Amino acid sequence: MTLSKLLERVTYTLLQGTVDVEVTDIVNDSRKVTEGALFFCIRGAVTDGHKYAAEVAAKGAGVLVVEEPVEVPSHISVIRVQDTRMAMALIAAAWYDHPAEKLKVIGITGTKGKTTTTYMVKSILESAGYKVGLIGTIEAIIGDEVIPAANTTPESITIQKYFRRMLEAGCTVAVMEVSSQGLMLHRTAGFLFEIGIFTNIEPDHIGPAEHSSFEDYIECKSRLFHQCKVGIVNADDPHLDKILQGHTCLVETFGFNEGADLRAVNTHLVTKPGYLGVAYTLQGILNFDVEIDIPGKFSVYNSLTAIAICRHFKVSEENIKKALKDAKVKGRIEMVKVSDKFTLMIDYAHNAMALESLLTTLKEYRPHRLVCLFGCGGNRSKLRRYEMGGVSGKLADLTIITSDNPRFEKPEDIIDDIVTGIEKTDGKYVRITDRKEAIAYAIHNGEPGDIIVLAGKGHEDYQEIEGKKYPMDERVLIREILEEDSQNQ
Repeated sequence: MTLSKLLERVTYTLLQGTVDVEVTDIVNDSRKVTEGALFFCIRGAVTDGHKYAAEVAAKGAGVLVVEEPVEVPSHISVIRVQDTRMAMALIAAAWYDHPAEKLKVIGITGTKGKTTTTYMVKSILESAGYKVGLIGTIEAIIGDEVIPAANTTPESITIQKYFRRMLEAGCTVAVMEVSSQGLMLHRTAGFLFEIGIFTNIEPDHIGPAEHSSFEDYIECKSRLFHQCKVGIVNADDPHLDKILQGHTCLVETFGFNEGADLRAVNTHLVTKPGYLGVAYTLQGILNFDVEIDIPGKFSVYNSLTAIAICRHFKVSEENIKKALKDAKVKGRIEMVKVSDKFTLMIDYAHNAMALESLLTTLKEYRPHRLVCLFGCGGNRSKLRRYEMGGVSGKLADLTIITSDNPRFEKPEDIIDDIVTGIEKTDGKYVRITDRKEAIAYAIHNGEPGDIIVLAGKGHEDYQEIEGKKYPMDERVLIREILEEDSQNQ
């Protein structure tokens, strides 16, 4: 494709060379530059792409997109823009022939609920006959292909490539998680979302490498509603006004709030052997009864969001109700049947806020005991360990402290930090470093009416130790434990 074609929607200055040149590839990783490629000089948190100008020129790059002048041979076209990330999003969209314009793209942002809601939406729309692609924290799904995710919202080049492949796979809809980082770094620029969703917002992702303040975090989330046709938002969130400040979309609301367009009333918990759920009556634009196989108030919010989206696709009440019952998300309050006496689940809660939300929800089901098994990652904040220990000590009847991803730390040292937090409470705990042994202990000591939650790993199927990832899937560990038990009987 010619450079001039790629630049049609970009504001730029030509510093040298010509725009009448053929581009063979577009890349932002200097290691992937080939003859005739266009290279984006991106200023990242770790390194500055402008430093690699001479290197990529020597590899045969034909075009450089920059924010400041660079010294390269005169035959190389140098395009100066105000923001190379924004230019990358616009050029990537052009490179893949603007695939989002041929898809209905649904973007979901918020502190919690993004992942579960994307799978609910996919489940409902596919039950109604749509073919749906997904981009999210766990994976991207394109037809029958599943691609493990590196970021919640990938770089713009990857997003546009996925959209193109979705079209080729016959998809008509794409549903994706939109992180605040993705919005801040213009990863989702260059197209218009059909529907933008706001689930909720709480202080999170604030620090040197992320957002400078809660206000900055809110502002980044709010950008989605300058880039969508319809905004569907949580009417109960206290920060909603700031999220919608300057919005350019039509707005619809959901929640428990009496003024919400779609609202849940008569909410009640559902408990059966090995099963926790929630049911409610939907009122407003639509009116029917709903039951979901995922516990808690936040599951009501997630389902309301999914229903509000699918209403725009003319999905029948019957399909919505059935699909909500079938929707499952790997590692998000994922029930694993091991006994009729107690309930066991796997969840990704890996910080204090998520763990507190999860355990508080599960306590509402009045279990005989609430048992929480978790560890913390190595080479990460000690504060997270103290906080998670304190949360579990306060809310769980028994905490089983074990190993997570120790990375380059000793698992015992991490456990010591968690114990420091838990000992500030009256919570009972045991420490079992080996995660399989810890899970076996939880299963073998389960009592009638217990709820046991394995927290922190969720969808992850590995354990990271000293720079290497070793296979470790909690579902597999549970299966092995049950098989070994049956052989020993």
